[in-house]
Amino acid sequence: MEKFDVTVIGSGPGGYVAAIRCAQLGMKTAIIERYNTLGGTCLNVGCIPSKALLDSSEHFHNAEHNFKEHGIDLKDLKVNLKQMIDRKSSVVKMTCDGINFLMKKNKITVLTGHASFVNKTTIEILKADSKKDQIESAKTIIATGSKPSSLPFIKIDKKRIITSTEALELTEVPNHLIIIGGGVIGLELGSVYARLGSKVSVVEFMDGLIPTMDKSLGKELQRILKKNLGFEFYMKHKVSAVSSKGKEVFVTTDNDKGEKVEIKGDYVLVAVGRRPYTDNLGLEKAGVKLDNKGRVEVNDHLQTNVENIYAIGDVVRGAMLAHKAEEEGVYVAELMVGQKPHMNYNLIPGVVYTWPEVAAVGLTEEQLKEQGKKYKVGSFPFKASGRARASMDTDGFIKVISDETTDEILGVHMIGPRAADMIAEAVVAMEYRASAEDIGRMCHAHPTFTEAMKEACLDATSKRALHI
Repeated sequence: MEKFDVTVIGSGPGGYVAAIRCAQLGMKTAIIERYNTLGGTCLNVGCIPSKALLDSSEHFHNAEHNFKEHGIDLKDLKVNLKQMIDRKSSVVKMTCDGINFLMKKNKITVLTGHASFVNKTTIEILKADSKKDQIESAKTIIATGSKPSSLPFIKIDKKRIITSTEALELTEVPNHLIIIGGGVIGLELGSVYARLGSKVSVVEFMDGLIPTMDKSLGKELQRILKKNLGFEFYMKHKVSAVSSKGKEVFVTTDNDKGEKVEIKGDYVLVAVGRRPYTDNLGLEKAGVKLDNKGRVEVNDHLQTNVENIYAIGDVVRGAMLAHKAEEEGVYVAELMVGQKPHMNYNLIPGVVYTWPEVAAVGLTEEQLKEQGKKYKVGSFPFKASGRARASMDTDGFIKVISDETTDEILGVHMIGPRAADMIAEAVVAMEYRASAEDIGRMCHAHPTFTEAMKEACLDATSKRALHI
């Protein structure tokens, strides 16, 4: 039986990054992946393929709606969905091949099959040919991630009633795509197909989109998606039934007035979140406990109740984000060798890759009100940005929240062009506990989208933004 210092179960962003850092720190490391490709959900059926399709569909949408304004005339424009899907697949392959290279470079042993604990130091690997291997590992990191959730009464047939996985492989552009859930996944994939010509209807139980973010972002995103892409929204609607017949799907909802509303389309995407993947891992044999939400229970050091077993990423508490999992993977690896790593969960940014993009870090206004904390708010609209006007990206704003007394930045919430990249400035500022005035006094290149961050900070400091 081969022995390892540490074994990582799962090769998503959290798992493969944890394995790399463990190997860098001198540990003999193995990584176990049940599928034939490394990268987990993120690289294979999540972050990477969805962004590839978002970029392709955005190019088409701009060619159809914006190129003429730029002086570019086109005719006979059409969608080649097969080529879009093929390009997406090639991006996925290149990215996954890159992970294979990194495993070889760092001398990490890659084992393929379904892993389960025999005891706290022995792991069994069930291969595709039904053969079994066992390895011994002094320490183990569980990084098995998550999979799409559904509602108890919905039967996912993977043809007309689909999850995000199937939405990345459609062979036709839907005439009418109904999305259950107004969160990140549904709005991103809805954007892809709305740009390609689909009618998109979003059914959301809550009264706002992206409910974990500042309410102002969800409100603005709803307005923009309706205006720019023709999204239809059924807010405060509870889904009670979903069915399909031939090429038609039917979604029955109850609105906040108690009325039945039926929506008919040709595809329904169930995007009601994700759940941790802990199926058949033999956790009970190792003595590892789960919490009341089915997640692996960990302490503040991401250690389970079994001292040599750790868990990271979507399978534990906290936001289900690839970059959060990566940071946790590095944290655990460094902790294992006696270092004192740092994790600030308040400063993990969240991003929605619609267009305009949405990004946020820190506390929302709603959270600050709940805490009874006194704060100031500054904002700056992109319609006042010269760079945004030049690129025809004038929707959205940046909102900065700072402490009323100290002016320390407590939260930054933005919806606008390249927000996914711009949020990094806010993370750096908040990591070093900068004040809004600090950012307002820093020179930002002109013309850039990031000038809006400076202006919002000036507005928060003393209502002295220069361009509004």
